[in-house]
Amino acid sequence: MAYDVATGTCGVATSSRMPAIGALTVFAHADVGAIATQALINPLLGVDALEMLATHDAEETLARVLETDPDTDSRQVTVVDRHGRVAAHTGAQTHPWSGHQIGDGFAVAGNILVGSDTLDAMAQRWKAGADESLDERLLSALEAGQEAGGDRRGRQSAALYVHTGHPYPYLDLRVDEHPDPVTELRRVHGVARRELLPFVEALPTRQRPAGDFERLWNPDGH
Repeated sequence: MAYDVATGTCGVATSSRMPAIGALTVFAHADVGAIATQALINPLLGVDALEMLATHDAEETLARVLETDPDTDSRQVTVVDRHGRVAAHTGAQTHPWSGHQIGDGFAVAGNILVGSDTLDAMAQRWKAGADESLDERLLSALEAGQEAGGDRRGRQSAALYVHTGHPYPYLDLRVDEHPDPVTELRRVHGVARRELLPFVEALPTRQRPAGDFERLWNPDGH
């Protein structure tokens, strides 16, 4: 999970040995920040935190939403605000191995992992990709975590979500059930970069209500 302050872009990449993990764990909007809620998932934490980030920083937001939860020991939550400030919580009752690491503008977290090497690999890959786009950087970090072991139960689903500030996402890619979901997510991401993102970049925005489809259909200006 990360916020790129330089570009005003945020996102989350995740994978799990349960189906459709992206449907319940990922919450992000570039106007405020991003949240991932994991372990014994409570989607309300993501919904409420995303709203709260409009007026509170990451640490305050995390503390406030956890106060509303009756089972914080079973939750894992990471939060990043639009200024790149990060907060994380891994409850004492989350299934081992579990933990998190935070850095400038990003957090990596996991539970039911084969070990801490998964997070170490993700953090290292994230830091090494400073010149890459956010979507590539998030996906590469997820791949590094999978290569280092990932979920000790196995593999089933993965997701990549990136938001740039419009009312709709820049990328919302999900592999909801697959024997090798991170590899499949990489394939889908390649297709999206070639075929979807040029269309997304031409869509209407609040500042450009008609969109920019002429450029899309006539890239040479003819």
